[in-house]
Amino acid sequence: MYLVNDERLSKMKQILASRQNDLRVFLDNIYSNHNLSAITRTCDAVNIGKMYYRHEKNQKLNDNITMGAHNWVFHEYIEDIENFYNSMKNYQIVVTALEEDSVDFREVDYTIPTLIVLGNEVNGISEISKKYATKKVIIPMYGMTQSLNVSVSAGIILYEAQRQRKQKNMYEKTTLDEKIIQDTLKKWAYDDIIAKELRRPRLKQDRYGNVEWLNKKDN
Repeated sequence: MYLVNDERLSKMKQILASRQNDLRVFLDNIYSNHNLSAITRTCDAVNIGKMYYRHEKNQKLNDNITMGAHNWVFHEYIEDIENFYNSMKNYQIVVTALEEDSVDFREVDYTIPTLIVLGNEVNGISEISKKYATKKVIIPMYGMTQSLNVSVSAGIILYEAQRQRKQKNMYEKTTLDEKIIQDTLKKWAYDDIIAKELRRPRLKQDRYGNVEWLNKKDN
């Protein structure tokens, strides 16, 4: 049983049916939670398969920026980056890097299994990510600045991937396992709604007329 109306449920099913399971993103030590949140929102818009991330600080997603997108994007925090890259051997690893052997980001074929790796705002991509890179890409710059904000770069590259995949009708094919689809529908349309209701502050009144808040967060 689901706790959403038919229109909402249909939208959820459509998202999962068109999810690009083999298009994924790794945020390699992004510093700013604003950038982390903005990229999450773009990942949802392009309907990527999964977003991975790691960071030195305990960054949290900003709900005002994600606009709830983090609820729909499969995401995972990476503890061991070596193990992570070894688990992605079936993917081409596309990293953003200002290197002599970097190519225009539009020269990459994003219709094959692809992991897009974006570096942090200060030092860019890590050396370990460069080591595992299949391709290094740049976004051509014709002004004084050498690079764009990382969240802007993410949007540009992801929408090029979306363009290529749409041309090949890849959004018309379901690539997620049926069990994952059903488990996710249960989470989105039932479990998450129940959890949200349990967190909602409520008033309790006893038989003497005394009123108190239940589950109210302190400011």
